[in-house]
Amino acid sequence: MQQRTLGKQGLTVSSIGYGAMGINLAYGASDEKGGAAAIQRAYDLGVTFFDTAEMYGWGDNEKVVGQALRSVRDDVVIATKFGFTHDYGTDSRPEHIREVVHNSLRYLGVDSIDLLYQHRVDPGVPIEDVAGTVKEFVDAGKVKYFGLCETGPNTIRRAHAVLPVSVLQTEYSLFERDVEQVFPVLEELGIGFVPYSPLGRGFLTGNARPGSEYDATDIRSTDPRWQPGNFEKNVEATRRLAELARSKDATVAQLALAWHLAQGAHIVPIPGTRSAARVEENVAAAALVLTDEDLDDIDGILPDGGFGARFAGDVPVWE
Repeated sequence: MQQRTLGKQGLTVSSIGYGAMGINLAYGASDEKGGAAAIQRAYDLGVTFFDTAEMYGWGDNEKVVGQALRSVRDDVVIATKFGFTHDYGTDSRPEHIREVVHNSLRYLGVDSIDLLYQHRVDPGVPIEDVAGTVKEFVDAGKVKYFGLCETGPNTIRRAHAVLPVSVLQTEYSLFERDVEQVFPVLEELGIGFVPYSPLGRGFLTGNARPGSEYDATDIRSTDPRWQPGNFEKNVEATRRLAELARSKDATVAQLALAWHLAQGAHIVPIPGTRSAARVEENVAAAALVLTDEDLDDIDGILPDGGFGARFAGDVPVWE
């Protein structure tokens, strides 16, 4: 698989990565056995970039990722995150960051973390203090690269002034385009971009069901895009995208991932799945080339993203 560089500090990864969250969180019951098999299949197909976080099972997800990649540790890039509390508040105090990093090193079974993200901005802790604490680990050789998640231009600039930011991770897909307003700052500072939920939380696989048909532990049961009124519109848009994909001998998921890759050489999507077959489908998107006409057709179908907000509650503010 082709490689891409995220940021100016030298982080190089496969053009499509793997997001491990769904193994343990947000998409129904955990499936660690299926998730481990999917991770191993991704590696076999050339994926070298694997994403996890403390919050994804409070160590359980990191253990799955670390164990699945143990025999190939030196060949892969593992990213993890800090910054949430068990009641899903934020905590990026330096002492908490240090505690989480030490735990993550142990759960992953590694000597160093390749990419460490602040999972969400903590309004109670200056970002300069956050970056400074991560810098301690970089200087000690325990962390290689620094990233931010769901962060706006001003915060990015302030963090970058203390410790160069290699990556911003934020939700981005054909259904979710708001982060594009941050792209000029990423280009200016030379920061890579990693879209999470690049398949619209699974809607862009073409297999979405109404929200009422999902288990209460599944995020899609309450996601506004799966609710009556929005759901039907999103199904129709996905149907039209699938028609375009078929004209290119591709699936709608492959079309959506190829669209990401066409947005810039600094972008690496991290689709997640617990299915080895889905991994094969996703990875094949790296070979799909979209023409300018294809991109215009896609924009014509979803010019402003999907129908419905991406969260049932408050939406992050880009600051």
